[in-house]
Amino acid sequence: MGVRILPFVVAVLLSVIVLFTPESGVPTAPPGTDKVVHFLLFALLMGSGRYARLPVGPLLAGLTGYAAVSELLQWLITALGRSGDVLDALVDVAGIAFGYLVARWLHALGAARAARLGNPDL
Repeated sequence: MGVRILPFVVAVLLSVIVLFTPESGVPTAPPGTDKVVHFLLFALLMGSGRYARLPVGPLLAGLTGYAAVSELLQWLITALGRSGDVLDALVDVAGIAFGYLVARWLHALGAARAARLGNPDL
């Protein structure tokens, strides 16, 4: 794994900041921005997790659990002034799926490029 884990660690730290910043510290934004942020954040977590070569099954289970638990904690920790949202958790899962598909596509592109470079007849 080595240094390949660093982007994932940074993404996890970023997610903790984004998901658990008290409401008073969250900038106002146009409606729907929250969902875009959730989608992209969880896509980044999955993509960087795959880049780190973390096993897909545990990564998928862990991120899905994290999506659910983060919303539950937002709801339970009243000091945050935030509210848990089932739709946010669903958007998180959509981001996880998107991140997986993009990582898989990029891997396939890299494998095809390596095959071309390894065989000049292609």
